[in-house]
Amino acid sequence: ILLILGFLSTLAVIALIAVAVTQNQPLPKNIKYGIVLDAGSSHTNLYVYEWPAEKENNTGVVQQVEVCKVEGPGISGYSHAPEKAGPALAQCLRRAEEVIPSKQYQETPVYLGATAGMRLLSLENKSAADKVLSSVEKTLRSAPFNFQGARIISGQEEGAYGWITINYLLGNFKQSGWTQLLHSLKSTSETSGALDLGGASTQITFVPNEYSPESPENLLYFRLYGKDYLVYTHSFLCYGKDQALQQKLARDLQARCYSRVKRNNLDLFYFQTVENSSIFDPCFHQGYQRTINISDLFKNPCTSAKKKQFPFSQLYLQGEGDYQKCRRSIQELFNKTNCPYSSCSFNGIYLPPLQGDFRAFSAFYFVMNFLNLSSEQSPIALDKVASTIESFCARPWHEVKTAYQQIKEKYLREYCFSGAYILSLLENGYEFTEKNWQRIYFLGKIGSSDAGWTLGYMLNLTNMIPAEEPAVPPLSHSSYVGLMVLCSLVLVSVILFAWLLFHKPKCLQKGIV
Repeated sequence: ILLILGFLSTLAVIALIAVAVTQNQPLPKNIKYGIVLDAGSSHTNLYVYEWPAEKENNTGVVQQVEVCKVEGPGISGYSHAPEKAGPALAQCLRRAEEVIPSKQYQETPVYLGATAGMRLLSLENKSAADKVLSSVEKTLRSAPFNFQGARIISGQEEGAYGWITINYLLGNFKQSGWTQLLHSLKSTSETSGALDLGGASTQITFVPNEYSPESPENLLYFRLYGKDYLVYTHSFLCYGKDQALQQKLARDLQARCYSRVKRNNLDLFYFQTVENSSIFDPCFHQGYQRTINISDLFKNPCTSAKKKQFPFSQLYLQGEGDYQKCRRSIQELFNKTNCPYSSCSFNGIYLPPLQGDFRAFSAFYFVMNFLNLSSEQSPIALDKVASTIESFCARPWHEVKTAYQQIKEKYLREYCFSGAYILSLLENGYEFTEKNWQRIYFLGKIGSSDAGWTLGYMLNLTNMIPAEEPAVPPLSHSSYVGLMVLCSLVLVSVILFAWLLFHKPKCLQKGIV
């Protein structure tokens, strides 16, 4: 009987293990794909994402598998030749065809979202903006993918989708079991704020500590995975790093050629004679020289209001490399005098008290990473950041060019200004201090995916983040089978032990006597 029971028990255990091994063999991958084109003010990027079809409602499963930078300017740069905007995307679309299996082309959605560059073009010349979008749409429709639309997204959407991307990739939206417990113990804020800096606009988005009805137009409501989120977001058009520089140069030129007198609450400008068109700019390295067409300086809505008559057509710019003067010059871009709310950022825009950690990406990261100030593990102190940028700005232009020969001059020449502008925006604009500066993490990627608004945009349009948390079994299939095997082994062992204890074989009884 003992031999038979032992044999049957062993057979049962082998059978259970065989079932567990068989059931846990990986199934053939059923992968879905999505494409998003980020049509920014200075360039366009194409992103290809993939995710397991059976897990599309689980947070953190979408991965970026390809990014392709489109040659040439952003699509807003084709305003004078809109028919060329669409064909410029063709090379990156062909790259997407190489990444995605051909049998899945028809079911792969492709979206294009245009940001601040096109928002400015639409304000300046609506007809040109429409023609650019038509050219882009024609090219995307001719691609073998499932075209889902090409449009200009609002600044508020850009901020909100960036916040969704960051928190989706960090896994902040959906936790269960021990993950949820550990997350609640280590963090006072369950989501991370998002700081985005582009060429033409900048966005700040986070969940405030408490609701305030002061500025409802800057609040968005989301319900994600069964949780409610009231999110503050604001986009500052014309305060991306490129347009901020244009604003500063226009202001400097105006200050050089015109004197301002205030009368009856009106600013009156009087022309003053100048000997030449030279300007010494503290935000460029000493020894740097550049000639700028004045017509180019005032051609978009960010600077057109400052346009005046000048006795020359070109501006001759010479660098000084003075960080402190540069900061003072940049700070004039932020109007802090009028705030109709309990607290403001700048230009009279409501800003609730800053709350939680922030992830700063896009140009925030690119500039700070170049300056070796983007440590993600332990943020660098604010005074160290300022001294590093000051030291970089003080280096002569010939020395900087020699040290960074691999970087294009159009980027290299502006790192001093961009570094000073980022500090001014975060300190003077958003009022980060030495204390909460340590809660800003500059990052370019989370896992394999770029930080930015594109993933959040696709997740929203494909309904891949449900409003309610999907019902899931308490244990995965593999955990369930493993637990059954363990319980079976324990049960067999208990039965055998009980049988031996209460029905001792004669051989054991004789041994005991």
